[in-house]
Amino acid sequence: MDHTTDEFIKSLYQRTEAARSSRNSCLTQEEQRHWLMGRLKQSLGELPEASAPLNPVLLERVEYKDFILERISYSTEEALHVPVIVLVPKTGSGPWPAVVACHGHGNGQLDAAGLNSDYRELEEPGIHNRFAVRLVKQGMIVVIPEILGFGVRRVAEEMKNGSSPSSCNTLVSQLMLFGRTLAGMRVYEAMRAVDYLSMRPDSDSSRIGIFGFSGGSLIAAYAAALDERIKAAVLCGWTNTFAGSILAMHHCIDNYLPGILQAAEQPELVGLIVPRPLFIESGVHDPIFPVQHVHSAISRLQQIYSARDAGSRLSYDVHPGKHEISGRVSVPWLYGMLTTKAVNQG
Repeated sequence: MDHTTDEFIKSLYQRTEAARSSRNSCLTQEEQRHWLMGRLKQSLGELPEASAPLNPVLLERVEYKDFILERISYSTEEALHVPVIVLVPKTGSGPWPAVVACHGHGNGQLDAAGLNSDYRELEEPGIHNRFAVRLVKQGMIVVIPEILGFGVRRVAEEMKNGSSPSSCNTLVSQLMLFGRTLAGMRVYEAMRAVDYLSMRPDSDSSRIGIFGFSGGSLIAAYAAALDERIKAAVLCGWTNTFAGSILAMHHCIDNYLPGILQAAEQPELVGLIVPRPLFIESGVHDPIFPVQHVHSAISRLQQIYSARDAGSRLSYDVHPGKHEISGRVSVPWLYGMLTTKAVNQG
């Protein structure tokens, strides 16, 4: 007799999938969307009130060759302070289209800009490939919040003893006791970054996009789904199916939301962004978000977008790389979306 749990999880997935299909068959397209939005909010857990003042403080302003870097700090909730890097274009004049940049696992916000702890350019840009710098050079103001659990926003004891490059496990466990999720807190803070951009006179609040990588794409996807001020989204190295990625292999605990599979598979959740423009980027050789399931997710998203007469607003690039940002198409695509009439149609 086999005492492993593999067949149980497989059976549970199949039963859950059948229950979703049965429920959806009884609902109209709009009813499905409304119900799914509610379930996403429920799975993300209790969120703070977004009315708390950010009280941003400028800590430093440094001029680089192609952009100006500002170090900002603001507060998203009592005792929750966020270090933020803002990259301001040197070309043209504001207000510029704006982007919230959501980094993935690693050293935090500095990875997105390809900088070391002294704010000097790294010789090797790594898997983030300096995407925030590429965005600002394209002509967009870029806000990079340090995501909760990374960099200087880890649990103090874990930073002190160097036991972990992130505090994801600790924060997921602790927040659960309060009815919150780490994913939910990160999505909430991405929406507060939109609040911050809307305050800046050099940022065009009608042209705000979001660009995520890996775990940062989870944040970008759900923030864009919930916040219609985000007019276009780029998701790199993440869009897949749950069955093909986080159920098929080990992933960080911050990817798992309670009860989310009872609501939908990943493409349907990403599809909540419709009809706003969406770009999917992934590497052919990405080992943790396998390419065959990327194609499955894209096919489902094409169905969702076509059903809303928005097929032309969904684009993708499956590049020849691994788990990394390419940006060869996604960076100019986002600028194009935020500087054309399409961004305000929908």
